[in-house]
Amino acid sequence: MAVQVLTVLAYKAGEPVTSSLLAASVNTNPVVIRRLLLVLQTAGFVETRKGASVGSRLRLPPQRIDLAQIYRAVETSEPFKLPQRNPKNPCAVGHCIQAALVQVFAATETALERELAKTSLAHILGLVEKSCGQNRKTPH
Repeated sequence: MAVQVLTVLAYKAGEPVTSSLLAASVNTNPVVIRRLLLVLQTAGFVETRKGASVGSRLRLPPQRIDLAQIYRAVETSEPFKLPQRNPKNPCAVGHCIQAALVQVFAATETALERELAKTSLAHILGLVEKSCGQNRKTPH
């Protein structure tokens, strides 16, 4: 959802975008978008104004934002989570699996972030424009 919201802001090229328009694009409630915008604002990607120039816009050029940065800003839970319960029976696998998986999961998350870092928001915007045409009207 964060990538889509930021792509809409990039698509609108500096025009302030309301949470209602963003919510329509994502097909969710504007309250959900406003909460997400607060997270994106804290991360330094978005600025939001109230009053005459109501709406949000990107603070950075889309080529300076990559998907790994967005991922780190919005993901609060571990993507690969270990079971919290200890095995009930004295099972060798049950007692050792977590230590084995910790290494695999850490390497997997590192690889995920490395791959996401290769893709900028500008690249996503380019793919969207290529797929949908380059006319800059309402993105939904």
